[in-house]
Amino acid sequence: MRSPPDPRLVLLIAMALPGMGHVMIGRAARGLGFALFALVLGWLTTKFAAPDAGVIGRHAGGFLVWAISLPDAYRSARMDVALGRR
Repeated sequence: MRSPPDPRLVLLIAMALPGMGHVMIGRAARGLGFALFALVLGWLTTKFAAPDAGVIGRHAGGFLVWAISLPDAYRSARMDVALGRR
């Protein structure tokens, strides 16, 4: 049985690729859900944002989902370490 990955590594992976931190700790459905909703909301925001909005404003929906997924992945990884799960 492998030990759970370091929560800081999970956080770094999640920062680089939305949802992949969850995939790394074995919660693939949750991670892929975060990735899908980040892409969909990012795309929707580009369609409805003001033409003069900046990059962050044009993709705010995707950034919101990404920002919500970061503490969730870190917290889940910490719980796995504390409980010795894998």
